[in-house]
Amino acid sequence: MGLSGLPMSPVAEAASRGRSKMSRRLVILTEIISPYRIPVFNVLAQRAELDLHVIFLAETDETLRQWRVYRNEIRFSHQVLPSWRWRAGKNSLLINRGLWSALNQVSPQVVICGGYSYAASWEALLWARRHKVEFVLWSESNSQDARRGRAWVEHLKAYFLRHCDRFVVPGKASFDYLRSLGSPAASILTAPNAVDNRFFATQAEATRARATEFREKLKLPLRFVLFVGRLVPEKGVFDLLEAYAKLESGLRSEVGLVFAGDGVCREELARRAKRISPGDVCFPGFAQREDLAGLYVLAETLVLPTHTDTWGLVVNEAMACGLPIIVSSVAGCSSDLVEDGWNGYVVPPRDAGRLSVAIDVLLRQPELRRRMSARSSERIRDYSPEACADGLAAAAIFPPTSAPTSAATRVR
Repeated sequence: MGLSGLPMSPVAEAASRGRSKMSRRLVILTEIISPYRIPVFNVLAQRAELDLHVIFLAETDETLRQWRVYRNEIRFSHQVLPSWRWRAGKNSLLINRGLWSALNQVSPQVVICGGYSYAASWEALLWARRHKVEFVLWSESNSQDARRGRAWVEHLKAYFLRHCDRFVVPGKASFDYLRSLGSPAASILTAPNAVDNRFFATQAEATRARATEFREKLKLPLRFVLFVGRLVPEKGVFDLLEAYAKLESGLRSEVGLVFAGDGVCREELARRAKRISPGDVCFPGFAQREDLAGLYVLAETLVLPTHTDTWGLVVNEAMACGLPIIVSSVAGCSSDLVEDGWNGYVVPPRDAGRLSVAIDVLLRQPELRRRMSARSSERIRDYSPEACADGLAAAAIFPPTSAPTSAATRVR
């Protein structure tokens, strides 16, 4: 049984029975059961040197994302804490109960904590210090994060970091940020953010075989530029709409713009889109992962013009489907996944003019898109659930027993 009281899967139960007494008991504390973390934790749970238990602070956050919860795919010991969430605008508060007793019951030798902004993160840190248990911060923050900068927040953050034993980050931007805050380089390991690349690649191939049917289902243009994410100002959605409007009219008559997602800006975006003529701007709504691969594989490029983003996992998904990427320089993934002019373009945030030029170049050069697509597929192989699990395992078993050989424990 998992600590949630639900039966563990046969795979997880067999793995648990087979653990050596020398396995390190590892607890990972993270917010919700997100679909891109399940494959990573499934791989990590198979590591013989670790005895993994994951504590989720909530099952999901329906006010922010409409992700399905794929419980049937979970192959690791886990539990979901009772919680209460309050949200007002961009501010939110998540309160949990039962964490202290859950940690007492598991009695881990190391805790990996996802972030420092939850009350539960501070409770876990206090528990770890009191019980002399190693505490690892799993941090995605970077210097471009729009949420940073308030003095009292920075003071609390500095206090939290001083009491961590080491850190694990998804890539270069987060690594550099922790270094700028004084964390020693030797104490920072990298677990590259990942999605299930095989799933997306397989789904993409399946969609190619029924492309006409899929287009009709979602009412997609024959050719289109794609945005995937929340339709909110900080994602740069109005910049993208303006960049599309700046394209030459003949090009707009051939290529549409698709906003896949939902959010407070949807109606305003649709209203402004009606002014663009010629042009075809579509809003198919929020897409679950089963439809996302189809959107990616039929698109000309994915554009993420965000003003602030700790990473941007839609970029991983699109690259797994072989898309060239146009991304703003403040996205956490930009320095790891996208090389300007190689597999896409990196543009300044809030610059619709530069964004429009990058889109124009890609749309007019099919051979360039083909080369960039192949390079995206090549680059994303290093950003797999296995690589992410390697990095988390290295953070749990420290110092590593052997030199790192993958992107999991190095920064590009």
